[in-house]
Amino acid sequence: MSDTKQRLLDGALAAVSQHGIAGVSARTIAAAAGVNQALIFYHFGTVDDLLAAACTTSTAARVSHYADRFAEVATLRELLDVGRDLHDQEKGLGHVSILAQLLAGAQRDERLAAPTAAALQLWINEIESVLRRVLAGSPFAEIADIGGLARALSAAFVGLELYEGVDADGAGQAFAALEQLAVLVDVVDNLGPVPRRAVQAAVHRVAGRHGHRNPEPTGPKERQRGRRS
Repeated sequence: MSDTKQRLLDGALAAVSQHGIAGVSARTIAAAAGVNQALIFYHFGTVDDLLAAACTTSTAARVSHYADRFAEVATLRELLDVGRDLHDQEKGLGHVSILAQLLAGAQRDERLAAPTAAALQLWINEIESVLRRVLAGSPFAEIADIGGLARALSAAFVGLELYEGVDADGAGQAFAALEQLAVLVDVVDNLGPVPRRAVQAAVHRVAGRHGHRNPEPTGPKERQRGRRS
């Protein structure tokens, strides 16, 4: 990638961070990048295309940055610990607020919707992979929509970034509530075989009563069985 294109990508993110999505223009991006604004149209075609590229490349870099930590996660509690560290670091760097601004902009501009969703999907994919691994064999995996849970967690962390700005104590309580759920999962997963079977039986009964079944296979073997059936 040329130095000019990288400066434009960085300048686009800086302009979003400084002015908000409503204040972003070719002029503000060019000023942040320290280049002539005509170069935006030469390299990217439109301001929206530049914003889309900046969102995608920045998010891909941040997901890659945390890949090793995600790979080491062994429990839901550890995933939430990584999530809290990620939240604190990304907040300090301004990355989550930029993503939140782009999500807000996508509500009004369809051209931003697809690339912003694709960027958020990079986080969702990483979290979903971890959830499938740490919940494999858990009674909760039998009723949980893992893909939906990954989306819920991703949306929660973006939302908490905004919520924390107006109610820091409330955001802390929200994190604590998620951690309490993780503790509950750990307790159940660490039960002996007899109480564990009792919990699984109860989960089956409740799930059957309410029609809550995991709509997706939870691992490679399960996916293969699903295709054969």
